[in-house]
Amino acid sequence: MPLEPLLPLFHRLNREHFDGALVHGVQPVLSVRWSDGRMRRTAGMYRRGPGVAPPLGREIVLSRPLLDPLPRSATESTLCHEMIHAWVDLVLRVEESHGPNFRARMAQINRTQSRFEVSVRHRFPVPVKPARWMAVCPCCGRAVPYRRKVRNAACRPCCERHHGGVWHASCLLRFEPIVPSVSDVDG
Repeated sequence: MPLEPLLPLFHRLNREHFDGALVHGVQPVLSVRWSDGRMRRTAGMYRRGPGVAPPLGREIVLSRPLLDPLPRSATESTLCHEMIHAWVDLVLRVEESHGPNFRARMAQINRTQSRFEVSVRHRFPVPVKPARWMAVCPCCGRAVPYRRKVRNAACRPCCERHHGGVWHASCLLRFEPIVPSVSDVDG
């Protein structure tokens, strides 16, 4: 489905599920936009801060790469999810992620309509990036794949077993690059 403009959808959801609380007059109190193509692992996000979407300082961004191939209900569900975050922050003035206020509004929205379902976690297909690193514990030899190096990461089982559950440099993971096999490259 081609990407649709988000503002008309935002205004409809705001009227239907937020009693118009996310607009001042006719203007949204936050920016709403599609991502520029870089959001590939998250369907949407609500952000706020001094450098975010000047002059408003808050925005909802939906992932163009993830939502473009999916049905409209995926866009509605994701936008509504992010609007709940904005509503909890801007209207209730509560600092929570998926806490009781978020879950209560989500349940209310799901009870009152059937076009889409809002959930805490989206179940959209996300392309999986292969691991580039193997993290190896110098104590036990356990190897775990990682997509990126993590500074000061230690083997938790060894820290628990040998150091009372406290991080210790002797358990610091060693990151080794994973060399793709010929079959992985030819695909």
